[in-house]
Amino acid sequence: MPLPTDEKLLALSENILKQFDTIFGLHPGFRPAHAKGILLGGTFTPDASATNLTRAQHITRPSTPVVARFSDTSGIPLIPDTDPNASPRGLAIRFQLAEHVHTDIVSHSTDGFPTHTGDEFLEFLRALAASDPASLKGSPLEAFLGSHPAALAFVQIPKPAPSSFARESYYGVTAMRFTNQHGTSRYGRYIILPDAGNEHLDEATAKAKSPNYLFDELPGRIAAGPVIFRIIVQVAEEGDIVDNATVRWPESRPLEEFGTLTLTSVVPDNAAQQKQIIFDPIPRLDGIEPSDDPLLELRAAIYLMSGRRRRSA
Repeated sequence: MPLPTDEKLLALSENILKQFDTIFGLHPGFRPAHAKGILLGGTFTPDASATNLTRAQHITRPSTPVVARFSDTSGIPLIPDTDPNASPRGLAIRFQLAEHVHTDIVSHSTDGFPTHTGDEFLEFLRALAASDPASLKGSPLEAFLGSHPAALAFVQIPKPAPSSFARESYYGVTAMRFTNQHGTSRYGRYIILPDAGNEHLDEATAKAKSPNYLFDELPGRIAAGPVIFRIIVQVAEEGDIVDNATVRWPESRPLEEFGTLTLTSVVPDNAAQQKQIIFDPIPRLDGIEPSDDPLLELRAAIYLMSGRRRRSA
């Protein structure tokens, strides 16, 4: 996949990468955010009703191999899982449609995003880099949050630590345009729900856990049986805002079944494979198209730039 040719977009992507480096430090071979992760393998089985939503390849075949990556948010590869800055947790899923043909879902465990545009996100990162989180009064971050209600709301959303990556829910940040075999299109956002149910830890219990408790727990859980998630799509209604990741839709919006994610193994040679794989927030296949959310092209460019940098390290 080539980088975009839009010079403004490329400059913005480079500046955001620089800010991640400023905040977290340089860690060659690792992602600038969500640096600490683990890859699992498995399959996706579509729900029979999902053809009402989309004609995408992985919905019209019985099953599709997948690779999924769970992660902590920070750009620090050795961040303790118990650190509040490790939330929200990430889940990226690659549907392997054919050799060198794939489509991805990128999600995290907080339902929302702090900014609408990339320029706002860069401003947010710069304010964060110039502030002491322990003493916000009078800081650039306090000023930014005071003038950006969506960012303040995102920061204030509770982000408790899960007992397991397998017991957390994950949300697609941006809306997609789903089109079925009859040409009917609707906008929707992914929601990924754990079959085992949500389980979060209180602050004292989380602090008492080991620094790698989430990553240590997962292989044993997988060995005992598959980790299963139900993927659904919350569908927008006429008039809903579909190009702004800070705006959530009412809970009354319909939920369409998409399919089941079944994870059965830890990917061999995990560190090397994590270094190689570059997830793409843009679906790039017939039946699921990006919305006009300005974050999508920006995120795709950043993922590609950072992925090339990671591979060359």
